[in-house]
Amino acid sequence: ELSKLKQPRPRYSDEAPEGTAGSTFMVPKKEISMVPDMGKWKRSQAYADYMGFILTLNEGVKGKKLTCEYKVSETVEKLLDLLGTLDRWINETPPADQPSRFGNKAYRTWYSKLDQEAEALVLAVLPADKCAAAPEIAVYLKESVGNSTRIDYGTGHEAAFAVFLCCLCKVGALRVDDQLAIVFKVFNRYLSVMRKLQRTYRMEPAGSQGVWGLDDFQFLPFIWGSSQFVDHPTLEPRHFIDERVVNEHHQDYMFLDCIKFINEMKTGPFAEHSNQLWNISAVPSWSKVNQGLIRMYKAECLEKFPVIQHFKFGSLLSIQPIKP
Repeated sequence: ELSKLKQPRPRYSDEAPEGTAGSTFMVPKKEISMVPDMGKWKRSQAYADYMGFILTLNEGVKGKKLTCEYKVSETVEKLLDLLGTLDRWINETPPADQPSRFGNKAYRTWYSKLDQEAEALVLAVLPADKCAAAPEIAVYLKESVGNSTRIDYGTGHEAAFAVFLCCLCKVGALRVDDQLAIVFKVFNRYLSVMRKLQRTYRMEPAGSQGVWGLDDFQFLPFIWGSSQFVDHPTLEPRHFIDERVVNEHHQDYMFLDCIKFINEMKTGPFAEHSNQLWNISAVPSWSKVNQGLIRMYKAECLEKFPVIQHFKFGSLLSIQPIKP
């Protein structure tokens, strides 16, 4: 009789019509535990949805400046408040005195605050009829700010923030006409909070490829940032290594803002500390750069087991194979 009790109750979430109160949300969990599981990820609904989200935003920002006009919805304002709260907590949690330079322990104090408050923060962003999704979506917010054990941050954490935004789109909190604000306002603000975390707590790069990686911490702003430059009348890829160009245009272009941050954080010749970016500056056109970065992102981030093993899957980002 006991064996019957142990059987998990069947979940009928597939039958519940999309976006109704009947939707079954679930706390996301890890599904990719061994290298052979990677095929399951690449064939999943999650992979298709994630790449679709990244590419839709890539198209949306094409040829547009950060300073252009766009709609800012109430949800976007609430997301900026959420990120403002995370920022304020950094100010309230100064780095601890400790012998080792990297991985300041005060980060764990900061993180525990987020750990406790994440669900409430997400609830404040969601429309009332979608409050049931808060526990599921909050997981991705917590995953997006680095690892509190290792005190590191990398492209897997950045991807979790994109998933967080993708989930908000799936439940209808963010809409198609929020595209520009998602990248230019929300993601940009997220970047500035992450840079502050990295600087304040001297976070280690997670799974960094050293000088052979694109950047120690980020990848998406280079993709979307290169798209902003497509068909630019004067600025070409060769110009981004010119510090004068960077200082003059970084408020308008995400890509240049990333380069500016690298220049502030690293010493020595650019070609040595950022070899991949140096190589990219030789590519003739921004659309070639953009396409190349998307290919590189798939190969170096989304198809690498050390990154994807930490990914969590639920009802919104599903490990189920894509429907043929």
